[in-house]
Amino acid sequence: MRKKIVAKLDKIFSEFIRLRYADNNGNAECVTCGKVDNWKKLQCGHFQSRKHYSTRWHEDNCQVQCSGCNVFKYGEQYKFGLYLNAKYGEGYAEDLLILSKQILKISNTELVEMIENYENKVQKIRLKKKL
Repeated sequence: MRKKIVAKLDKIFSEFIRLRYADNNGNAECVTCGKVDNWKKLQCGHFQSRKHYSTRWHEDNCQVQCSGCNVFKYGEQYKFGLYLNAKYGEGYAEDLLILSKQILKISNTELVEMIENYENKVQKIRLKKKL
């Protein structure tokens, strides 16, 4: 049961991350190479691996990436870190690295609440951008 809840949260969270920076035409830009494509063709890239629950659904740890960068270039972590530092301030990438090492236990109830939260956020973005 937990696996299904986590998978559902991953799916809606990924949609949120990709829609968040999409323009009104549905296009977004890869943070590591600058490729522009429709949000549905892009991916939710993680600076720190998804295996770390403390940053798995952290909105700053996750950004839009093309499959080339996210999969074939293993997330382009160095470039990703430079992007994070430029956007959020010097040392931010290291802060996320430290946070990712902290153990975080999330109950199934909390995961379901997160799903509902991101479903609402996605719905608002879709209405606002007409996507």
